[in-house]
Amino acid sequence: MISNTLSRSGPETQANWRDYLKMARLDHMTKHIFIVPGLVLAYVLRHPSLENAWWSILLGFASAVLIASSNYIINEWLDREFDAFHPDKSSRPAVNMVMTPGRVYFAYAVFSVLGLALAYAVGSLFFVVSLLFWVSGVVYNVKPLRSKDKAYLDVLSESLNNPIRMMLGWAMIEHSTVAPASLLLAYWMGGAFLMGAKRLSEYREIAAGPGVAVLHRYRRSFQHYTEERLTISCFVYALFATFLMGVFLIKYRIEYLLVFPFIILLFAHYLSLSMRSGSVAQKPEKLFREKRLMGISIATVVALVLMSFVNLPFLYSFSEPYFMTIGR
Repeated sequence: MISNTLSRSGPETQANWRDYLKMARLDHMTKHIFIVPGLVLAYVLRHPSLENAWWSILLGFASAVLIASSNYIINEWLDREFDAFHPDKSSRPAVNMVMTPGRVYFAYAVFSVLGLALAYAVGSLFFVVSLLFWVSGVVYNVKPLRSKDKAYLDVLSESLNNPIRMMLGWAMIEHSTVAPASLLLAYWMGGAFLMGAKRLSEYREIAAGPGVAVLHRYRRSFQHYTEERLTISCFVYALFATFLMGVFLIKYRIEYLLVFPFIILLFAHYLSLSMRSGSVAQKPEKLFREKRLMGISIATVVALVLMSFVNLPFLYSFSEPYFMTIGR
């Protein structure tokens, strides 16, 4: 049950250095798995030189973790009054502890500067994408922009981190080109589906418990959302993602056609997860605990890697116009 005490009297316990570190959510680094496809596809499509690649990859991942943590810090600090109305987020340090603003912003600055410094060491393209990653956190969390308060824009701006992560992986080893637009847009819409499913799960969980009024106090975008609207939006995002993936595979590697059944199964299973009580869809960093989802994900990755290196010329006939002739 959510307590409204925090909104009246506020926390009394003084935060220690561990509480400030928790705001960085280093346990969320599992989300950076979305960087890996960018690495694989950059190698498959561009065949870049891999000299010193491991060093760039190591620095790149460290940079991504630091910048993401800076975004988490500012997110938790600026959302502390709203998170007090969320069943799980109400337990965050910024909600329950007395924190010094100067220390919070110092931690934010340290993570930001270190992350961008490492990004600069990787290369100019990687640095530009990393800067975009950092800016996305500002747009999402900081007024007057604060896109998270606007219905649908909240999902689209948060899920923009997906193609950014893919591009980070790409730029770690391919320094002179940008990934195909169809691929980045498909990744964006796939991320929007995941975020939309997360919103749907939150809506169902809180509306069935504390009530819709609490949802409205937790986040302004929920004042526009309904369960029906969120479900339809998930469907729309999934359609856009699959359409754009189709465009990508026809233009660049039609062998990925054989990966589609796994991707569709992933979409379907994730949507089913979002409709369960206490769904793990509300906590993407803990998705690895969902065994069936992990099984489907591993099968998808295996199929993706396999089709990245196995050529199947007969599939190219599917991209040519063909009409079945019926005898007269």
